Amino acid sequence: MDLAYIPSPSTGVIHLGPIPLRGYAFCIIIGVFVAVWLGNRRWIARGGKPGTVADIAVWAVPFGLVGGRLYHVITDYQLYFGEGRNWVDAFKIWEGGLGIWGAIALGAVGAWIGCRLRGIPLPAWADALAPGIALAQACGRWGNWFNQELYGRATDLPWALKISEGPNRVAGTYHPTFLYESLWCVGVALLVIWADRRFKLGHGRAFALYVAAYCVGRGWIEYMRVDEAHHILGVRLNVWTSIAVFLLAVTYLVLSAKLRPGREAIVEPDREPSGGSEPAAEAGSEPATAKAGAASAVKAGSESATATAKAGAGAVPKAGSEPAVKADAPKTGADADPKAGATAEDKTTGGDEAAGAKAPEAKKL
Repeated sequence: MDLAYIPSPSTGVIHLGPIPLRGYAFCIIIGVFVAVWLGNRRWIARGGKPGTVADIAVWAVPFGLVGGRLYHVITDYQLYFGEGRNWVDAFKIWEGGLGIWGAIALGAVGAWIGCRLRGIPLPAWADALAPGIALAQACGRWGNWFNQELYGRATDLPWALKISEGPNRVAGTYHPTFLYESLWCVGVALLVIWADRRFKLGHGRAFALYVAAYCVGRGWIEYMRVDEAHHILGVRLNVWTSIAVFLLAVTYLVLSAKLRPGREAIVEPDREPSGGSEPAAEAGSEPATAKAGAASAVKAGSESATATAKAGAGAVPKAGSEPAVKADAPKTGADADPKAGATAEDKTTGGDEAAGAKAPEAKKL
């Protein structure tokens, strides 16, 4: 007799009138919100704008759901296209069946489209979202608990999961592999957050670390599961997938660190919308400022010339020196005083003679 175990819910759906509320769907939705919330905080901390993560998630999430379902249906096609099966069930995503490998792969395509539209680098966005994705997986695994699926071998441990009799399952107590993976994903999220702060991971390396760490856990947890799956050389298909993806992630980590060390200085360029009133005003203000400056310079020059010419009537420049009036007075100018210009020109002519003739008068003054 089992003295302690984790009970399973008697049903995975609650009906609110004609509307079914499914536990599996709620877990997926909660996971998406957690990923976007944490990703937004990390994106802002790296210099991005609020709301960018959510805008790109609008593309990534639908692509990810389709990719996850496609992977599951392709790798477990016998559940939908075998003898006595109904292919329509392949579209019943609420009954469970999402492959994380397909979700990440096709979700990345959707994210790439969103990043292209916003003009930001996909690796930087993926780095910000990486721990959030791990937490989303931790939440999503509890959907398997509602559906009483994806459990491990039989066990009598105190934390064993009690499974009731039902289609394609035998009543008993089993390893709660959904719980193992959920806790592992929480650990992966904490690892990525710590490593990112410690080593300033950039250019997609935080995301690669998440992928590699998740694959390590998925490998041993997958090995414990007893649900139907394809085998290659006696090993479950998802174990081989975990090994292959782990090697790819580690290879990317090593090569990226050598080719592109450090972290992106700018993750989201501050681009003003084209055709706006502010950019137009700024663009138009430069010529106007230049014209005003030119007019002010001409006017100031003419006033200086007039003042110098008037002062020259009582004070004579030293012999042999370059007349100050000639240096200050502008050659042309719409705002210059013609009379002042004439006075300056007359004063310049015969500078040495004036110096000799009026030197005594200047002393007297």
